[in-house]
Amino acid sequence: MKYMLLIYGSEEAWTEDEREACMHESMAICDRLEEEGKYIASSPLHSVHTATCVKIRDEKRLVTDGPFAETTEQLGGYYIIDVDDLDEAIRIASTLPPAKKGTVEIRPIFPLPQRKEPTHEQ
Repeated sequence: MKYMLLIYGSEEAWTEDEREACMHESMAICDRLEEEGKYIASSPLHSVHTATCVKIRDEKRLVTDGPFAETTEQLGGYYIIDVDDLDEAIRIASTLPPAKKGTVEIRPIFPLPQRKEPTHEQ
C-alpha cells in the first residue's frame, strides 16, 4: 500500500547544522528504502514564505501569498512509500529525523484507476 508521509515542523526549530545533518540522514533513509523497493519519492519544500494559494469562489480566482493556514508547524516536505501496511509506515516515519522536532503525518494514498495514455497523432 502506498502512503504519503507529510513532514510538519517549525521552520525556526532547526539550526543550519541540524538542517544539513537532517538532510544527510534523510537521504540515507531514502537510499535504504530504495534498496528495499519501498521508496517512491521524497522532497523538502521551500519555506512557507514562498507559498501561493489559489481559490475559486463564484467562478472567480483568488490568489494569495502565504500558506493555506497560519500555524506553528508548517508542511516542510514529504515522502511517498510503498509498504505492506500502516504498522510498517509507522516504523519508517519513526526513523525520520523531523519526527524528533515536529510531526510526521501518515496518509494512505487513494488508488486511482489507470488512466489511458493520450494518443498523439502525427
